[in-house]
Amino acid sequence: DSGMESGFGSDFGSGGGGGGKLDPGLIMEQVKVQIAVANAQELLQRMTDKCFRKCIGKPGGSLDNSEQKCIAMCMDRYMDSWNTVSRAYNSRLQRERANM
Repeated sequence: DSGMESGFGSDFGSGGGGGGKLDPGLIMEQVKVQIAVANAQELLQRMTDKCFRKCIGKPGGSLDNSEQKCIAMCMDRYMDSWNTVSRAYNSRLQRERANM
């Protein structure tokens, strides 16, 4: 049991390979990736929630044709609006960075 802990400790210590220093740039990239994944999951969750409520009046064993079309349209519109908001937000961030 104690052998496992010491093994983990030495693995962890030598993992960096840069004399034990962590690269802030690398950490920031990993954080950005994790935030992007969390945002995508939240987007999917919200989209599913909203489109389900909007399109499916009485949940049953399968979707009929109109429900399938409604969900497809709803998700398309949701993605379009989300992309529009993202672009606006990103260009605003860039403008503000340029003015700093």
